[in-house]
Amino acid sequence: MNVLGVSGRRRQDFACVMVADGKVTAAVEQKKVMAQPAGRECLRIAGLSPSQVDVVAVARPVEEHALRDLRESFPRAQVRLFDHHLAHAASAFYASGYSAASVLTMDTGNDLVSSQLTEAPDLHPVRQMLYPDSVGELYSRVTEFLGMERRADEHKVQWMSAEGDDRFTPVFEAILGEPWHPIDRRFVQADRISGSRFGAKFYEALEIAEDGELPEKLRVHVAAGLQRAVERYALQMVPPGERICLAGGLFFNALLVRAFETSGRWNEVFVQPAAGNSGTAIGAAYLASEDARHPMTSLALGPEFPPEEIKQVLENCKLRFRYLLSTEELMSSALSLLQENKIVAWMQGRMEFGPRALGNRSILASPLDPFSSENLNVYIKHRERFRKFAAAVPAEVCSQFFDVGPNARFLATVGKVRPEARDRFAGAVLGGDWIRVHAVDRADNPLFHRLLTRFGESSGVPVLYNTSFNLFGDPLVASPRDAVRSFYSSGIDAMVAGNFLLEK
Repeated sequence: MNVLGVSGRRRQDFACVMVADGKVTAAVEQKKVMAQPAGRECLRIAGLSPSQVDVVAVARPVEEHALRDLRESFPRAQVRLFDHHLAHAASAFYASGYSAASVLTMDTGNDLVSSQLTEAPDLHPVRQMLYPDSVGELYSRVTEFLGMERRADEHKVQWMSAEGDDRFTPVFEAILGEPWHPIDRRFVQADRISGSRFGAKFYEALEIAEDGELPEKLRVHVAAGLQRAVERYALQMVPPGERICLAGGLFFNALLVRAFETSGRWNEVFVQPAAGNSGTAIGAAYLASEDARHPMTSLALGPEFPPEEIKQVLENCKLRFRYLLSTEELMSSALSLLQENKIVAWMQGRMEFGPRALGNRSILASPLDPFSSENLNVYIKHRERFRKFAAAVPAEVCSQFFDVGPNARFLATVGKVRPEARDRFAGAVLGGDWIRVHAVDRADNPLFHRLLTRFGESSGVPVLYNTSFNLFGDPLVASPRDAVRSFYSSGIDAMVAGNFLLEK
């Protein structure tokens, strides 16, 4: 049975996912493949024609014209609609491989539901929180209050929070109140269209003038207060148990995921790594499938490009390149560059689904380079100093350097750097010795795992710093042409695209 899952009303979170015989075989976000429709690209990857699609499964909310277009594009297929938070829950539970679990889904309030507790395997909703009562909406309001873009920069707030203290945590705990109850709206101003979205009581609690400017020195502490209050609140939304699954945009928050992993309230924790609206396409497709659902073992679900296509792009751009004849030559060339403290763009295999680079569309640097932090953040990614890159390490040796949970497999949580390794990885360490860790399993990504292992054999440290291969504000690169544009518009020293090596 072939099921095409579809999600997202807006272009930035529209995605298509193919589930064939209960297994996710292809997944594409529209923002990464702007040249053609995501659905068409998804079918191309899966090797299917529109007439071979049995069901088109759509996660709400959806516009009327979009449904009409889907019916016209897939005239043979049955079109089915699924509740937004049910699709979130299915995306996490079926992907986890668990036989039973509690499922918590949280976002700003799509389909007028902001949080939902669901019990699996029957996926029966137990509790709901309705918009405008929304933890995700509060997080977005504070993001805007801190001078960043709401529904875009929330991830920055979580990293900023690692440097703050608990002085404002009681303020946000007072706003949130008891789990599943209405938030205290005396702190917020829902109907204001200019200035702050908070009311006089909020400013009074922060001890600043109403609509006044927040002092720069307090920004990290406001972020920390919000983050810690949200963590404590979310943990109390679900009774302790054997297993819990997490999904919804709020669970892009890796510090929040870590709080669930280390709380001791559940023996096993799984977060859908594509936790946001795009991930509901996975859940909708799983829900419509009549086959046994297979857990997700990889996010490398997007397009890949054969050597002929990469070569054609490089030649059309009149670029000088070297073709690496074997995997050994590819390894040796990349390792030589990294050992020289060069920044290397690494484009291999299928593009990742979701916002995180997991070794197929990555920018890599040596942790032994004392300037790698500055080079990656300031001169290449042009982002704030508190936003750190990840440490990628073979899963089997990860514990030598870091203490991480199971969701490090998809870079969906954070870890603690071990005290003896603190100085070695100082450039990637957040406040409180937190560090973003990608524990790379050999079965998930054998080529990237081999690169890490070989780097360890030559340097003594099997770790590379890894950040997503894209420029500031752009999505993850998908095609060779995307890669060339990002490479030559940045301070990256070299690029390995398939077996092609380019150097500046």
